[in-house]
Amino acid sequence: MVRVALRETGETGMGFGNGGGSDAGADSIYREIILEHYHHPKNRGTLDPADFSYEDVNPLCGDEVRIDVRVAGDRIADIKFSGRGCAVSQASASILTEMVEGRTLDEVKAIGKDELLDEIGIPISPARIKCALLGLKVLKAGIYGVDHADAEFDGV
Repeated sequence: MVRVALRETGETGMGFGNGGGSDAGADSIYREIILEHYHHPKNRGTLDPADFSYEDVNPLCGDEVRIDVRVAGDRIADIKFSGRGCAVSQASASILTEMVEGRTLDEVKAIGKDELLDEIGIPISPARIKCALLGLKVLKAGIYGVDHADAEFDGV
C-alpha cells in the first residue's frame, strides 16, 4: 500500500507544495512517490479488446482519464489507464489500477472515495479532490454505468 502525506500549497504547480514543516524530509519522500507514479505510471496504456472502457474529463482543470478493463469470471484480470492532467490525477489513476487489479467487481464497487484517498494519502483542497477522484469515477462509470457514477460523485 502506498501512503502519501503531502501538504497542498500549489507552489510547485503539481498540486502539492514543499511542506514547510519540520517533517520536510518525509514530505520529500512522499512527493517522490507521487512524482514516480506521475512520471512512470503503473498500468498505463490501453486494452484492445476490453470488456469495458470509459473516459471522462474534469471540466474544472481539463484532466482526462480513460480506463480499460478486462474481466475473467468476476475479477479484474487486466486494467490500463490513459489520459493527461496534473500529477495528482495521473498518480491517483496509477495507484487505483494497482489497488483493483485482481479484485472482484463487487469489491471494486465497494471502494469509496475515502478508501482511495486513504490509499494515496494526499491531503488536498476541495478544489483538487475532483482531480484525485477522477480515475475512481471513471472506473465506476465503466462498471455501473454513467448515471450511477455521476450520482455517487455529485457534490465532490
